[in-house]
Amino acid sequence: MTQYTLQQKFFLLLLALVTIAFIYILLPYSGAIFWGVVLAILFAPLQRRLLRETKHRSTLAALGSLLLIIVMVILPLSVITASLVNQAAAVYEMVKSGQINVGGYFVRILHALPQWMVNLLERFGLADLASLQQKLTDGAAQLSQTAAKQAIAIGSSTFDFLVSLVVMLYLLFFLLRDGPSLATRVKHAIPLGSNYKQRLFNNFTTVIRATVKGNVLVAAAQGALGGLIFWFLDVEAPLLWAVVMAFLSLLPAVGAAIVWAPVAVYFLVTGAVWQGVVLIAFGVLVIGLVDNILRPLLVGKDTKMPDYLVLLSTIGGMALFGLNGFVIGPVIAALFLACWDLFVSTEEFQLH
Repeated sequence: MTQYTLQQKFFLLLLALVTIAFIYILLPYSGAIFWGVVLAILFAPLQRRLLRETKHRSTLAALGSLLLIIVMVILPLSVITASLVNQAAAVYEMVKSGQINVGGYFVRILHALPQWMVNLLERFGLADLASLQQKLTDGAAQLSQTAAKQAIAIGSSTFDFLVSLVVMLYLLFFLLRDGPSLATRVKHAIPLGSNYKQRLFNNFTTVIRATVKGNVLVAAAQGALGGLIFWFLDVEAPLLWAVVMAFLSLLPAVGAAIVWAPVAVYFLVTGAVWQGVVLIAFGVLVIGLVDNILRPLLVGKDTKMPDYLVLLSTIGGMALFGLNGFVIGPVIAALFLACWDLFVSTEEFQLH
């Protein structure tokens, strides 16, 4: 018995070591693996439908699903990214050449403010135009330096990005084709009862689908509407701001307003009253309505999480994991709730 226990402990230690080593090997492409798993879960219903249409030829169905994912997701994102880079470069050149005078915008706002607010700013040393211009100049120089470094970094990481994309698509094909059998093996490997595993796996897949579909649809809708109203009001680089609003829309409740609200304030204080009023009305009644209606329906309803928990887990996830965190955060929060719900509702854990 002692010899068996020793062998068992040694094997568990070996299992832990090789698992850690394997995860360490995969870390450079963790993002590609993560999004491969997410897309496989998201498009699993499509794979099942194609599997029926192809008379259960799994390889053919997986190839069809992969092709549709490339056409529906990868190519549109590539086109939007290319357009965004071009517009961002054009805006940067306009700022650099003086066509867009950032300092001038602040000066115009300062001149339009009431005297009591100017006095308040003077107490904090923010009303000195010369000092303000100097700070803005220094900030622009630092921004230019940072932009140059980022451009170099993007250029040098293009190959890594392409490799990650190939890895993701390659993995996605096998996850689509062999996903059900892999999920079954993972379930068998987890040392929990079938009722625990079923509930936890259901929560995991439900939250990923709801979070990705809900947040992406809300972000796309808010970004498109924000870009449309910016184009109508003749704001510079509407596509750039549309993408920024779409990205910030991943933050529930506060997202897109971070962009359109300051622009509306600028319109109002500089005398463009009707533009400011139109932008505020459109932002609150249209862009805000998308967030208030679609997000609870698509995210909160399926995840069964309150809005404040969705917000906190999304912000915390993005702070820790970057862009991937808008999925990882809510998934961890949902699993947290599911585990505690199982703990509270299961008799074997109750104290008598």
